[in-house]
Amino acid sequence: MDDLVFMDAEIRPNRSLSQRGFMVLITVVTVLNCASAAVFISMGAYFVPMFLGLDLIAIVVAFLASFAAAKQIERVLVTDRRVQVFRETPNWRKLMWESPTAFTRVTLLTEDDHAVDLRLALSGKEAQVAAALSPSERAEFARALEDAIYKARRG
Repeated sequence: MDDLVFMDAEIRPNRSLSQRGFMVLITVVTVLNCASAAVFISMGAYFVPMFLGLDLIAIVVAFLASFAAAKQIERVLVTDRRVQVFRETPNWRKLMWESPTAFTRVTLLTEDDHAVDLRLALSGKEAQVAAALSPSERAEFARALEDAIYKARRG
C-alpha cells in the first residue's frame, strides 16, 4: 500500500552567477591578470605572473566547487507514516533523516525575528533542514512543514 504524501518539497541552493556570468568574470580576470603580468615583466619581476596565474586557478576552482554544491538538492518528504529528508545530486541519493510522522517535532530557532535554524527532532536526535533557504523562506517552510505533519497525523 502506498503512503499518502502530504509534502514533497525540493530545496535547491540559489546561485546568483550563471554559467555565462562565470565565463565573463573569468575572461575579465584573465585579461586584467595578463595586463598586470605584462607590466611586472617589463619591470623585471618575472615571478609575479606565476602568482597571478595561481590566483586565476584559485578563482576557477572556487567557482567550480560552488557550481558543484549548487547541484546538491534537499528533498523533504512527509507521508502519513514517516518524515524523510534526502540529499540528492544527479549521481546519488542519500537518506539523511527518517522518523515516524506521529512523533516528529519541528523546531525553529529565531534571533531578532529571523529564522536562524530549522530542525526536525525525535527522541533527542535532530537533523537540520532547509539550510539553503533565506531566513524568511525558512520560516515559511517551517510553517508549511508543521502543517504537512499536522495533516499527516490527522489523516
